[in-house]
Amino acid sequence: MALGFLTGACKCLPAQDSVARQQASIAAMQESIAKQRSSVQKQLGQSSESFFVLPPPAHMGAMAPGAGEPECPPLSDAEAESLAGGAATREGLDVELLVNVMRQESGLRPCAVSAKGAMGLMQLMPSTAQQLGVKDSFDPMENIAAGARYLRELLSRYNGDVFKAVSAYNAGPARVDAAEGIPQIPETLDYVNRILYQDPQ
Repeated sequence: MALGFLTGACKCLPAQDSVARQQASIAAMQESIAKQRSSVQKQLGQSSESFFVLPPPAHMGAMAPGAGEPECPPLSDAEAESLAGGAATREGLDVELLVNVMRQESGLRPCAVSAKGAMGLMQLMPSTAQQLGVKDSFDPMENIAAGARYLRELLSRYNGDVFKAVSAYNAGPARVDAAEGIPQIPETLDYVNRILYQDPQ
């Protein structure tokens, strides 16, 4: 799939429409996150083995999810694009690129946590979140804004080379620097391919 960000094109939503959609999504996401944090107690039964879900905060108590209620539902494509729109515009990123990274990192699940401790939609490691001034890695707007800022920093580091930047988001800049390109790591090669050439699954 040829994506606009490979040629420098920017797909930007009209400002008013984007703001309205973001405000609606923020309200919906705040309600969704509150439900998720109060109900999530155990591993996702249907998610990838790469992710688990945090138990609810102690002050909220342990509440079982309602019958048939998903424990950590992913965002819809429309929600993801709406939330990503503002961050992409601020950082000069392509919305599709940002959403594809989100999809590959977390399956669009706001409360996803990796086995290594990366958190939220774009899987911020605690140290990265701290460096970026993130107060709540499970707040979708804050997480996406920080992840977009980090991706922009990587693009600047690699002079706009999206392949190196995306590789570094996955494998870390040290490995990209050592390889002087995409590290020949199966996971990273697959990650770059899914984000830049086809729809991530």
